[in-house]
Amino acid sequence: MSLKLSVLDLCPVPSGFTPSDAIANSIALAQAVETFGYHRYWFAEHHNTAMLACSAPELLIARVAAATSTLRVGSGGIMLPNHSPLKVAELFRMLEAMFPTRIDLGLGRAPGTDPITASALRRNAEDSDNFPQQLADLVGYLKDVMPEGHPHARVRAAPMGVACPPIWILGSSTYGAQVAAANGLGFVYAHHIVSEHAQEAMHLYRDRFRASALGQYPKAMLGVSVICAETPEEATRLAATADLTMMRTRSGRRGEPVPSVEEALAYRYSPQEESLRQYNRSRIHIGSPDQLRESLGALAAATHAEELVITSTIHDHAARVRSYALVAEALAD
Repeated sequence: MSLKLSVLDLCPVPSGFTPSDAIANSIALAQAVETFGYHRYWFAEHHNTAMLACSAPELLIARVAAATSTLRVGSGGIMLPNHSPLKVAELFRMLEAMFPTRIDLGLGRAPGTDPITASALRRNAEDSDNFPQQLADLVGYLKDVMPEGHPHARVRAAPMGVACPPIWILGSSTYGAQVAAANGLGFVYAHHIVSEHAQEAMHLYRDRFRASALGQYPKAMLGVSVICAETPEEATRLAATADLTMMRTRSGRRGEPVPSVEEALAYRYSPQEESLRQYNRSRIHIGSPDQLRESLGALAAATHAEELVITSTIHDHAARVRSYALVAEALAD
């Protein structure tokens, strides 16, 4: 593929199934996309939701890395303010030691949940406003370059002597682009969350990139929501699940699993909910392989993305696997 393809897995829990089923689906999907030629498989971090089983991405990374052989596996992302930088450094050094040269560390600063849950996770309200220092501390532990005079300068992340995995900054605004560029890190823009600023953020990242010990040249990816089927009509039908799932998420209703197509089509949206559904729909690429070859290709060209990280909210596991297969075929050379 001239345009690399990767997966962002939120480990959705389909209605009628269990979190254990969702995790088994993720393992099976990773093994399938490896045969389709996908490059990476990343897990997101979300909390206090019945829709998703990805509260501990580091555990899912280890499980999928063990079940595959060529995929890079990582986080998309670890929400750094939720964690101690030292603990993140130790977790990812351990993963790198277990699966050398196959681990990615993607980082975000959003909570991955609602404000009350974030306060339970973080305990310290200052954590949410201190991302640059947390990032500096994490890099210090991973590269063994904690500055002299730092209160934890003598602390080393274990296991020691392990290479620093590639670090990526995830963002849905220009802030993440600026942080990634200033530190010589890779950048992933979350088009699937906020589509409006994709071109601006990706261009700003490349324009302001400064080489560092962490990266000598810019590396830019785009996170996109995609639903593909053999026909436009079937893709649109499958997208009903994503419509209702995202509407519930945006309105704070996280207590229900991912609905089936039938459940989603039977739902009656209020006028306010329908407006939100329409906005959410504008951020999803839905269609046949030919349609997605055109729309995804145009988006990648406009943003100069080198790689697409695809997330697909589809209730039926087989249809979800098929969607990734069709996208790979559509964008193959």
